[in-house]
Amino acid sequence: MDTTPAPRRTLLVGFGKLGARLAPRLLADGGEVFALRRSDGELPVGVVGIRADLSQPLTTPLPAVDAIVITLPPGADEGAYRAALGHLRDALPAMPARTVFVSSTGVFEGSIFEGAEADRPLTEQDEPAAETERSRGLRDGERAAAELFDAVVVRPAGIYGPGREFLLRRVREGAAVDHSRLTNRIHETDLVRTLDLLLRTDDAPRLVHAVDERPAPLSDVVRFIAGELDVAVPPDAASDGPRGFVYDGSLLHSLLGRLDYPTYEEGYAEMIAGSASHPLPGP
Repeated sequence: MDTTPAPRRTLLVGFGKLGARLAPRLLADGGEVFALRRSDGELPVGVVGIRADLSQPLTTPLPAVDAIVITLPPGADEGAYRAALGHLRDALPAMPARTVFVSSTGVFEGSIFEGAEADRPLTEQDEPAAETERSRGLRDGERAAAELFDAVVVRPAGIYGPGREFLLRRVREGAAVDHSRLTNRIHETDLVRTLDLLLRTDDAPRLVHAVDERPAPLSDVVRFIAGELDVAVPPDAASDGPRGFVYDGSLLHSLLGRLDYPTYEEGYAEMIAGSASHPLPGP
């Protein structure tokens, strides 16, 4: 796979944790970075802020850029992504060479696979049968990104890492969880590496599932975390609801090589060790 230097000018649409970690990588390679978001606030040194609300047409044109990374959260209705992406396209003076749209494995929420299909890991070739409002909105966003920007779509699952400590808090509090639920995750560091690589790759795949190397029942994950924290394993909140899916991350792993955090054990162990000097608040 051929890679190139970072884009000369990149627009990060929606600037949260991922944008804050991606921007310094692009800047360090000599690129310019713009952050489009609805509110003002502190930005990494070197990032140019643009305040705009993509739920409405923009009144001021955006700068010409070579690449875009879109990390917008789902909107209030199924067509929110399509409307926002249309407003984004209309405000750009030219189409960028590369656009990366960050979706979610939540696009499979409500999908039903029968027989043997239900027990195998899902790949990028599996078509979501979006059956919930959220999954339909995500799927329409993916389609709009492809139609309007010829975008590369990334579907992360269960992003975690420093500052994303929801499950650690649940275990510390002893909150009940559904032990049988199948789970997948990706450490934020490896997801940022993925986005950075896709901006620099000439022959990028059109769709990538961003998951680590070990999907697992939630029971396995919370038992590991409880052992590291030296607390009781949370009780089982047994559910008759969907068991969840597991995803095949082979394509991602072939792109990145070895992940920095190939399983939840490396990631959560580091987070817990790092929080030892800054304990999480108790219940």
